[in-house]
Amino acid sequence: MNIIIDANILFATLIKNGKTADILVNPFLVLNAPEIIFEEFSKYHEEIINKSHRNKEDFFSTLSYIKELITIIPNSPFYEFIDQAKEVSPDSDDIMYFALALKLNCPIWSNDKKLKEQDRVKVYSTEDLIREFNLE
Repeated sequence: MNIIIDANILFATLIKNGKTADILVNPFLVLNAPEIIFEEFSKYHEEIINKSHRNKEDFFSTLSYIKELITIIPNSPFYEFIDQAKEVSPDSDDIMYFALALKLNCPIWSNDKKLKEQDRVKVYSTEDLIREFNLE
């Protein structure tokens, strides 16, 4: 299944190894993200490193591995969906994720409850994915 991965999922995976990390490597999911996902990461990477309790080498090694699992889509192929995404997205910070989801006609994987405050794009939390697709 094609799915757009939100930055908070990436952050959760880097902070602790758990169900999120297990789902991330599940071959059932084809992970996509707008190129801004790593811009968001760069804003918070020091905080994430501190919370992760990993040394920098392990942290960046894990990040490299995760980057290999995600197809990064440049903004231009889905820029035509920005106006629709602005109407749909409950959070202006997530417009690019919604635009990409609209372009690819696929759901978003995010633990941000606010994103479920619309009915145009399906949003799965980690717990939703575990339940709905038996990804335990």
